Amino acid sequence: MIPAERRGKLENLDRSYDLRFWQTQTPQARLNATWDLIVHFARVKGLDARQLRLQRSVERYGREQRGI
Repeated sequence: MIPAERRGKLENLDRSYDLRFWQTQTPQARLNATWDLIVHFARVKGLDARQLRLQRSVERYGREQRGI
C-alpha cells in the first residue's frame, strides 16, 4: 500500500509518487478527482459550477449513398 502523503522539498521530489498513487486508483476515483478539480477551478474563477457539463458534438460519418 502506498502511504497517503509524502514530505520533502518540492525541488527534491519527482512525480514517481504521484504516478504510483493514481495508478492504484480506480478509473471512477480518477474521474471523480478530475471533476472535483474542474468544479473547484470554476468556483475560483467565479463561474457557475452548476452550468458545467462535458462538451458534446455530433458528427455524421460514413459513405454517401450515390444514385446510379
